[in-house]
Amino acid sequence: MGCSGCSTGRGCSSGGCGSSSGGGCSNSGSCSNYKLAVTDWLKDIALPAGQEEFDCLEIRFKNNRKEFYRNTEKLSLNMGDIIVVEAAPGFDVGTVSLAGELVKKQMRKHKVAFDAEEILNIKRKATKSDIDKWFVAQEREVDTMYKARTIAIALGLQMKISDVEYQGDNTKAIFYYTAETRVDFRELIKRLAEEFKVRIEMKQIGVRQEASKLGGIGSCGRELCCSTWLTDFRSVSTSAARYQQLSLNPEKLAGQCGKLKCCLNYELDSYTDALKDFPDTSINLKTKIGEAFFRKMDIFSKTLWYSYKNDPVQFIEMKLERVNEIIALNKKEGKPDNLVVFVEEKIVVKQPNYENVVGQDSLTRFDKQKGSNNNNNNRNKRKKKRKNFPPKTN
Repeated sequence: MGCSGCSTGRGCSSGGCGSSSGGGCSNSGSCSNYKLAVTDWLKDIALPAGQEEFDCLEIRFKNNRKEFYRNTEKLSLNMGDIIVVEAAPGFDVGTVSLAGELVKKQMRKHKVAFDAEEILNIKRKATKSDIDKWFVAQEREVDTMYKARTIAIALGLQMKISDVEYQGDNTKAIFYYTAETRVDFRELIKRLAEEFKVRIEMKQIGVRQEASKLGGIGSCGRELCCSTWLTDFRSVSTSAARYQQLSLNPEKLAGQCGKLKCCLNYELDSYTDALKDFPDTSINLKTKIGEAFFRKMDIFSKTLWYSYKNDPVQFIEMKLERVNEIIALNKKEGKPDNLVVFVEEKIVVKQPNYENVVGQDSLTRFDKQKGSNNNNNNRNKRKKKRKNFPPKTN
């Protein structure tokens, strides 16, 4: 069984996924505790003498929402502790995701000033009544999302409500939505406030932010990068696929969000650096028997394929060094006889002319169940004996 955080999106709390046994969550890898998970590598390292511990902590809420709060009460807090923080209005309940000196790096990464006035304070550790109220608010989220979608459709709004997050004190709800155009949701807010009796806040997010918030499994078989560690959503263009010699297939290049996969940018710099050594593909190779034009290339093996205009079906494989030699020769108004003289001979490995008897028998040949076959054989033998030796008569 998974912990309660698996279904609510709050992730694991102290005690091992919020369980009393402390054994952790069986949904490892799919539980929301892996969304933008962080590890405090400096927790066992003591601070220098006279240096106080950094008073800001990183608090996580539902899915990938994280914010920074100041520990003005000097509470002894560890990662995984459930705490009560200030909110406007009321209070909210979250989980400590990071504490100590690494919070400074996170704040610099998100461009949050250490002395910013908008950083709210931590009030206390959550009591049992706080947690009970928090769980009641969590149980309302799924039904609220479905009802809000129905109301939005009835009003004819071109928007999709992706997720709903209730505040810890059950007095406010945040509705995350996606829309391609500007949406006038003033009437929607009135209807939602009348229906759910809470303060309503609407937050528009992009399709990539939606995928990172909801999570999922990519075509690679791993959990989405945007929901586990990626927070910088850079634009991805089709030129990234062209540089990497990928076929422009929208179904294969698009991610769960419907946009081009963010991982297309991961190795783009390596490809662009490698392509600097390759000639322009628009340059034709001139020989005495005709011109050859570019067909394809393999960046890793530094191999290019050309074919003559009068014989476009035949591909001639050449190494990058040979191609550069021909281009340099053409610039000097020289022409080689043909491209075949530049083709390197491939070393053919001779196959052994004897039979390899090693490994012919399967290692699992003794694991096969032969009980049914033995029973059938014994049954057939008994039948033959009956035929050869008829029963005795008195």
